Amino acid sequence: MALRSLLTAAERSQILAIPTRAEDIAAHYTLSEADISLIRQRRGDANRLGFAIQLGLLRHPGIALAEDTEVAPELLSWLASRLAVSPDAWTDYGEREETRQEHGREIRAYLGMSAFGIADFRQLVEHVGNVAAQTDKGLLLVESARDFLRTRRVALPGVSVIERACAQALTKANRNIYATLGGHLSVEHQKHLDGLLLRRPESSSTQIGWLRQAPLRANARSMNEHIDRLTAWRALDLPWAAGRLVHRNRLLKLAREGAAMTAADLARFEPARRYATLFAVAVESMATVTDEIIELHDRIIGRLIRTAQNKQNQDTLASRSTVTAMMRMHSRLGDALFAAKENGEDPFAAIETAIGWESLATSIAQAKELTRPAFEDHLALVSAHFTTLRRYTPAFLGVLDLHAAPAAQDLLAAINLIRALNTNGARRIPEDAPTSFIRPRWKPLVFTDDGFHRGFYEFCALAELKNALRSGDMWVAGSRQFRDFDDYLVAGDDYTGIKNSGKLPLITTDGSIQYLEGRLALLQKRLQEVNNLAARDELPGVLVTEKGVKITPLETIVPAHAQPLIDQQAPCSRESGSPTC
Repeated sequence: MALRSLLTAAERSQILAIPTRAEDIAAHYTLSEADISLIRQRRGDANRLGFAIQLGLLRHPGIALAEDTEVAPELLSWLASRLAVSPDAWTDYGEREETRQEHGREIRAYLGMSAFGIADFRQLVEHVGNVAAQTDKGLLLVESARDFLRTRRVALPGVSVIERACAQALTKANRNIYATLGGHLSVEHQKHLDGLLLRRPESSSTQIGWLRQAPLRANARSMNEHIDRLTAWRALDLPWAAGRLVHRNRLLKLAREGAAMTAADLARFEPARRYATLFAVAVESMATVTDEIIELHDRIIGRLIRTAQNKQNQDTLASRSTVTAMMRMHSRLGDALFAAKENGEDPFAAIETAIGWESLATSIAQAKELTRPAFEDHLALVSAHFTTLRRYTPAFLGVLDLHAAPAAQDLLAAINLIRALNTNGARRIPEDAPTSFIRPRWKPLVFTDDGFHRGFYEFCALAELKNALRSGDMWVAGSRQFRDFDDYLVAGDDYTGIKNSGKLPLITTDGSIQYLEGRLALLQKRLQEVNNLAARDELPGVLVTEKGVKITPLETIVPAHAQPLIDQQAPCSRESGSPTC
């Protein structure tokens, strides 16, 4: 079987590359007095230069000189000049293999290094196996192997040997991952996973193909179809917690590999690999579907609000002629009333003569229509879309496992109340319903003389749910994008163990009090500097007067040559109502 190639040709040439720049050569190959003294004990220019080359290469990049090692001409010239010998002497070095080997042993003893052997190979496989449990990127594995050998002061073998050890470690890590995931799958779980590869009844697609389909449109129908997919994933009843036993990177990579393959390809895998791959696909796909459901809800709510705003803009434009006519009529009415007052005439007769009572009644009705809430705030117009929401929101709220931080507990209580109303078939919002999440803009719509308006209360809660998920005040179990913030942190037990072992990878001092005191002292120092500059009127771009502080606006950073391209863009404003603005 051919060795799996972990590195590209470029990576392979660079992993143990010998420097060629003068500054790099000087940094890595400058000889000390002890080095020169040891080198001068060799007889002949060729042996001295060859000994120096071996000494330099074992120091950096840490490799032993082999017959096929290509030494950069820049390094040859640099070391030859330091030893006052000709670079051509290099061609005569190593005519006797024993000489090169003797020099290598003496240099390793001088540097406190050991030759690479079979025991080192086994230890290297074991070390890289720990890294391969986290990533399968060849360059990272090889670099880890190289650094491991350098730390143990072992002369590095060729790249091909290191790559072979990493390939073995990666194969072993893959088998461990398959065993870890497969060990939590019962026979029933395996049957469910195999069922994903079967074709759906009366369909040309497989079950897994249908489950991984992305939503086509942001509407109630696509939402309900996607909710069905999430329900189907959950119906597999797999041991989802087992996914946490494998590093996130490896689980995601395994899922991506499975997603890129056809059902027939997956069916040909050996059982351990097939079930582990299908399990990884199930874990990641369920999280993806959950995120897509939330994203669909976000887009639907946003579209309904934009539609209401566009409707309000259209109604406002259409009412201009009506408003103009009303203003003219009321102007004539005012003139007639003032004239009647001055002449002592009957004002009611003046109204009848100027515009007539019927026209006045029509104008008053139009004024009432133009001052209704829909003309003041476009949110009132979303009531026309309550039916659209009702087509999917009961299932949407029922399928999500929502949680909230203290700041959003009232909103979560409102969501749970709506869930209960949907389950019980009740229509009225109880008087003790949560209300602190309702923003002032929504209050005139939600609160009515008869109590809560069910439609606006629910729409307000759903809109605030969208915002709370985006801000992180609420999260969804099983989601990838909207998960609990604590999931991004190191587990408490793991953190304690790392801290007690002294391996906590932080740049701060070991103790939050000292760190905060230091930052507070720095803040006070900076504030004092700003205060002193302000007292001398030397703060750049800032003017301090009795009226307050005036800061000069920042200058534009848009390059001058980009402005013509900006001017070519179609005009866009909030008033245009375009969803792309």
